[in-house]
Amino acid sequence: MTAAAPIVTVIVPGRDIAAFAPAALDSLRAQTELRWRAILIDDGSTDDTGAIFDAAAAADDRFTAIHHAASRGLGAARNVGLDLVDTPYLGFLDGDDELLPHALARMTGTLEATGSDFVAGAYVRSRSQGAAYVAGRVQPWVAAATSPERLGTALAAHPRAVSNIVAWSKVSRTEFWQDLRFPERVAYEDQVVAQLMYTRARAFDVIPDVVVQWRLRADGTSITQGKAQLPVLKDYLAALRGGIRVLHEAGARGSVVARLELILAMDMPSLLDIASSHPDPAYAAEVDAFIAELRALPEFADASPDPTITAALAW
Repeated sequence: MTAAAPIVTVIVPGRDIAAFAPAALDSLRAQTELRWRAILIDDGSTDDTGAIFDAAAAADDRFTAIHHAASRGLGAARNVGLDLVDTPYLGFLDGDDELLPHALARMTGTLEATGSDFVAGAYVRSRSQGAAYVAGRVQPWVAAATSPERLGTALAAHPRAVSNIVAWSKVSRTEFWQDLRFPERVAYEDQVVAQLMYTRARAFDVIPDVVVQWRLRADGTSITQGKAQLPVLKDYLAALRGGIRVLHEAGARGSVVARLELILAMDMPSLLDIASSHPDPAYAAEVDAFIAELRALPEFADASPDPTITAALAW
């Protein structure tokens, strides 16, 4: 199949996601904007992910399949894709998630109209219910970042934009990524990059449209579902620290406060709960040290978690 010259490249990394990759690829095929290409990166899979990617590329020349002999991690896989982009716009889709049909049309159309560096849309979680995955509602912190629509905005005008930290909720102008890449060999590689995007942008857009369904796997194998593991916790806290540091260095005080409010409301209660019964005392020590760092920040006194996100802190 040959479509019109593509205007947007979607980078789709995946490792051992054969159960979910067909739905992700179908969500690309269903786009109302047909002028896309997708770089499918099999990151050392041991299941049929690579074969699924190859079959897609053989049937539709908008797909290109790349294989890593051994896993190099999500950050490295995305960076490989970034080096191959030759379209005006680019975006990301994890190989176990799904784009909504209007996503690429809405986001590229917005950027064409505004001239901004990137656009960020809303997203929802997709959870297992029996044999199917069912999408939920837009969560309050996502709505705070993306609603109402703001075009050609900046952090000074919209500090809560930084609550939307995932790579796959955005489409960017390709030149914006000229000197921007993901950290490699760590988890939560998109958090620091997201804050760099917000602080470097001349202007960005936010839209309330749901553009992607983020799958929470029933077997708990997603990276975001592994925070009880000490190495994953360390990567996660490093990502939180790095994002705050980027905002500090940019002088974005309002956005630092917004990040602290979300971390206090959404991250710390669950991490403290895990720490309370974790068999390794190093886990609680890492969490306690991070809390001490947050309390030492000058913005901490101004951080008051939004009651619509959580009724009360666990500490």
